[in-house]
Amino acid sequence: MPRSSVPRSSLSRHSVPPASRVPSPSDPGFWRSPLRGPWLTSVLGVILLVGVTVLFVTGLLSYAAYNPDLSPVNDKTPDKGLLGFYLFDWPTDPHWLYRLNQGLHVTVGITLIPVLLAKLWSVIPKLFALPPARSVGHALERVSLLLLVGGALFEFVTGVLNVQLEYLFPGSFYPLHFYGAWVFFGAFVAHVVLRLPQVVRVLRERGWREQVRDPRAEPADAEGLVAPAPAEPTVTRRGALGMVGAGSALLFVTTAGQNVDGPLRRTALFAPHGGGDPGSGPNGFQINKTAAKVGVGRRDRGEGWRLSVGGPRGEVRLSRDDLLQLPLHSAALPIACVEGWSTSDQWWRGVRLRDLAALAGYEEDPPGVFVESLQRHGAFRKAALRDNQVRDPRSLLALRVNGEDLSPDHGYPARIIVPAAPGVLNTKWVSRLTFGEL
Repeated sequence: MPRSSVPRSSLSRHSVPPASRVPSPSDPGFWRSPLRGPWLTSVLGVILLVGVTVLFVTGLLSYAAYNPDLSPVNDKTPDKGLLGFYLFDWPTDPHWLYRLNQGLHVTVGITLIPVLLAKLWSVIPKLFALPPARSVGHALERVSLLLLVGGALFEFVTGVLNVQLEYLFPGSFYPLHFYGAWVFFGAFVAHVVLRLPQVVRVLRERGWREQVRDPRAEPADAEGLVAPAPAEPTVTRRGALGMVGAGSALLFVTTAGQNVDGPLRRTALFAPHGGGDPGSGPNGFQINKTAAKVGVGRRDRGEGWRLSVGGPRGEVRLSRDDLLQLPLHSAALPIACVEGWSTSDQWWRGVRLRDLAALAGYEEDPPGVFVESLQRHGAFRKAALRDNQVRDPRSLLALRVNGEDLSPDHGYPARIIVPAAPGVLNTKWVSRLTFGEL
């Protein structure tokens, strides 16, 4: 047959091989790991159920420690409304309370990162499943899942950035993290209510030993997590869980030491490193902000510095020498910051806040105090302390630490130190104390 007489369609069909369709993430066959399944997802979910609950509770307590309902200067989330229903007067005992709470919050959060990533990996086929909504109930579940995943990533990312003093936020960390936590936890609770019965059933019906040894032991499931055509396993579920556990253990060891005394401090590689170098000696303990960074110069803290103390008797101005002539007291207290780091107990010496309140006209039952700093910019250059904090005999306007004058970066000529208070409320470079109703 002449070439010209061959049908065009026949030439096309036989000379060009058919193109194989590339599977998309919405195809069940795209995800081939034999490890995925309800059992692995359930195990990781139970770990997160405990860990996220600890994070939420310690986060709320951390927020309460700032006494946000005391004064507008302390409240970084003024539009919280009903979300502040639980707030209470933050105590001063035990003196290590905030140190324990915030250390637990940050350490647990960082330690859970491998678990969170593994959990997201285990359910990723569901994020691409089509159709996106099979019913109203399914649509609501997908929305809650979106809020859950988005909220989790937002909270963990902003938390880690804050720990490392990398304030790469479109606004203040405090409201972003606070409101984000409520959105995330609301979606988390909804997810737990929907999924907990299934998790309990899966863990009861499918034996631990069989599941961790043989990735192929899991039967097909209605959730679409088990691959219909799984690839050959390269690791058992025991190995996968071991890798997640090893990752969490590594992060724990490189984080927990920033909040405890002893050898673990040397392993705290993940501790914040954005502050100044405190040097060595009596003032050689961690700081976040140096005097230079916040604009407190040599002239500000020199011989011309005076502390203004206000109250019913008017204003009293005191030089540092005047303060050293007043009765001095000592207290062993740590500094604990929102980033999760804390110092061991340092030996502070100075004038009790309640004695300064008496000087201002409150001999009995001193009220709260409004503290102002020489600091020129940045958050918490002004802060309010409650009456119970002023009355505690360990609450000082500190002039010395560990037997020496405060260094400029630790607040010379004078700073606040209060038991169980967040570090930002222990105001440095104090210039004015105003006692009275806040």
